[in-house]
Amino acid sequence: MTGHYIRRVPRLSGFDGSFASEALKPLTSYLEIPCLSPAYDPDWESGGHVERAVQFLADWAVQRHISGLQVEIRRLPGRTPLLLCEVPSTVRGGAETVVLYGHFDKQPPLGVWSPGLDPFRGVLKDDRLYGRGAVDDGYSLFCALLAIEAAERDGRGHGRCLVIVEGSEESASPDLGPHVEALGDRLKGVDLIICLDSSSPTYDRLWMTQSLRGNVVVTVDVSVLERGVHSGSAAGVAPSPFRVLCRLLDRLEDRVTGEVKLNELTAEPPAEHRRRLAAVADELGDVVAAALPTLQGVRLAGEDATDRLLRQAWSPAMSVVGMDGIPPSVSGGNVVHASTRAKISFRISPSVDADAAADAIVAALMEEAPSGAHVSVTTHSPASGWCCPEVPAWLASALREASVAGFDREPGWTSEGGTIPFMSLLGHRFPKAGIVATGVLGPGSNAHGIDENLYLPAADALTIAVAGLIGAHAERMEETAL
Repeated sequence: MTGHYIRRVPRLSGFDGSFASEALKPLTSYLEIPCLSPAYDPDWESGGHVERAVQFLADWAVQRHISGLQVEIRRLPGRTPLLLCEVPSTVRGGAETVVLYGHFDKQPPLGVWSPGLDPFRGVLKDDRLYGRGAVDDGYSLFCALLAIEAAERDGRGHGRCLVIVEGSEESASPDLGPHVEALGDRLKGVDLIICLDSSSPTYDRLWMTQSLRGNVVVTVDVSVLERGVHSGSAAGVAPSPFRVLCRLLDRLEDRVTGEVKLNELTAEPPAEHRRRLAAVADELGDVVAAALPTLQGVRLAGEDATDRLLRQAWSPAMSVVGMDGIPPSVSGGNVVHASTRAKISFRISPSVDADAAADAIVAALMEEAPSGAHVSVTTHSPASGWCCPEVPAWLASALREASVAGFDREPGWTSEGGTIPFMSLLGHRFPKAGIVATGVLGPGSNAHGIDENLYLPAADALTIAVAGLIGAHAERMEETAL
């Protein structure tokens, strides 16, 4: 069961085609650009695809009909570029700033896509636009600027807006922090933050994310020989680097249950988070299981729908996401290999410090190597998770109004098992700002997987909702100024 059935709305009540009419053509063109994140394309700078993508998006942005819009591509040596769109406030005397966030870098294709689809060719089918980066997170710039346009067109106006679209999010945002520091006073008076890179269990309402897990990625190298040796000579004598690797990983994870053993990676969820996730399970059923393309007979972890939501949102987990040193089975010979390398991704609880978690992982892996093997560990940009602060009364009211305007339904709260480093970075920097993490990575969107797609009616409804949030913030500014 894939989960495509979950409240899939054929046409949302707020859909008027504006997102599709304005964004479909340029978004389709963006999908043709293989602008992989630096973690997956070490030669991104010389390859030119990242530059091509940011320039394409900037060229589209400057054509928007937004009062005083300034579009800038910001650059730092050795860093991916950042697209910054700044719009002055339409509220007299209003100094507060709204930050809208997205990213334009992409995950790799992963595998062979379905017939007729291609990761780097936009295909429209049944209200869904297919292509790598469609929903994660190519739509975000179009949504943000079209929402600002709508706020101006509807007469509600907006505060000062900064649209930030970065190019390294899929690599844990190593370039975002330096860019934020370089912005200096441009990031002043931040009063509302809207992140457009999160998920939604259905397409029938505005969903807010209450927490995000953190992420720590490490590469583990195990070497035992100078070169590979015939297994008839070495097997049973020389230690297998793969077996050594497995013994190292046993220090981190229970191979029977999949539970992570390191206490430094886990924390308990707040009672309110448990309550909200239980409410989602009561209304929608086992959305986690429904969204997974599980083979028949495979047993998932978790006692029930609520437990699986909590596991997805708060439990630490380890995944082997890449491996080197072992040839494909078709060409594997009778050889004891010299070395094995594995890339390991850890999801950590939202309130856990990623640097402390990384230190604990490295310490466990480096403690007395089995069989005296040579072991080295490299960490890659640890990213802490995030917990949504208490929502102020004005924003809670605005969220209800915005959800009804875009989706004709009250909003909902859920959690995200993935990581958005931006949220932790700006959340700590602006603790008093209202924060909304939302998005349309919904049922069947397949972000990071094959056949990624954007459900266009949901993108249109979200654009209407974001315009409502921006307008409500402007009205609050006016009331405060009186």
